[in-house]
Amino acid sequence: MEKADVYWFGSQEVSHDVALALKTIGYEEPTPIQVDCIGPLLGGADIVGQAHTGTGKTAAFGIPLVERVDTTQNIIQGLVLVPTRELAMQVRDEVARLGQFRKVGVVACYGGQPIARQITALDRNAQIVVGTPGRILDHIGRGTLRLGEVRTLVLDEADEMLDIGFLPDIERILGNTPRDRQTALFSATLPPAIRGIVGRHMKSPTWIRIGNEIETAPDVRQVYYEVLEQDRVRACVALLKNHANEGKVLLFRKTKAGVDNLTQALQRQGISVMGIHGGLVQGERNAAMKSFHAGDVKVLVATNVAARGLDIPEISHVVNYDIPQNLEEYVHRIGRTARMGRHGVAITFVSEWDIEILDLLQESLGNNLTLEKLSF
Repeated sequence: MEKADVYWFGSQEVSHDVALALKTIGYEEPTPIQVDCIGPLLGGADIVGQAHTGTGKTAAFGIPLVERVDTTQNIIQGLVLVPTRELAMQVRDEVARLGQFRKVGVVACYGGQPIARQITALDRNAQIVVGTPGRILDHIGRGTLRLGEVRTLVLDEADEMLDIGFLPDIERILGNTPRDRQTALFSATLPPAIRGIVGRHMKSPTWIRIGNEIETAPDVRQVYYEVLEQDRVRACVALLKNHANEGKVLLFRKTKAGVDNLTQALQRQGISVMGIHGGLVQGERNAAMKSFHAGDVKVLVATNVAARGLDIPEISHVVNYDIPQNLEEYVHRIGRTARMGRHGVAITFVSEWDIEILDLLQESLGNNLTLEKLSF
């Protein structure tokens, strides 16, 4: 990575401190989105990046964020907005690792954590803030977060934030930042509302697309099983036992009650499993995610919202216990497996009530989604 006094990440020159951080983390070569984004962002350009999670986009904006911070100034210079608490913590951790040798202060602000703790962290050493729109607005209203010196603002998982209903909050936050700031927006899809944000708040952005917006990862084997509603728990138990030694499994249910019911049913069958949804207190969510990350629990049951932004490379199987309601949701879900060059399997349970949605998926995915038989 070093040549004389010049340090490189791929073909991109980086500082000694960031080069050292990349080596410590284990990054050797940039991913495609990092190749396309790091240079323009370091140069001050606005970016619209269309890519799914798991493509390396956090480092794509994290490296320029860290490089552009003036470490002599203890003021907020970078702001990253994300849809969920879990993603806020995840992005905070990765940006902090990238900035560890530059001594960049990175603080996460999200709901479910005592705000006093965040205020203390913001006062002590904060140059980059990662947060959910609701909690960021809360801090702005209290006067505990001042964004008048923000040089770079990142909207991560922008389509997910809009799905949750954060557009008004995002508009208010943007209004509290300098008009001449740099803006980077990352989104798996680019619906009209996203393009509206780009038109209103960004300056001649560079558009970068990594894959098609409805493209599924080539390393994901996609299958579906015809399973009646009343047989799904038994089918799920059989599936989990068949693949017990292959990696972590992420199960999707469409409701919070569904997550709780399935988690309890699997636990009664001796499966080591935890559930996560927005109705849990933050401590319960953190405990579940910590156990899943560490591998203490190999099965996680989640709602769509709770799983947004999860980046856990070891997920070998995604199971749609409840069929996704549209193609975009399907693509988001199965994108949790086959990360960073790995292979994965996406499984969908289908009943007679799901034929219409199944037809839609097959029309879009063609031969990629195939019927298989599950014995249980």
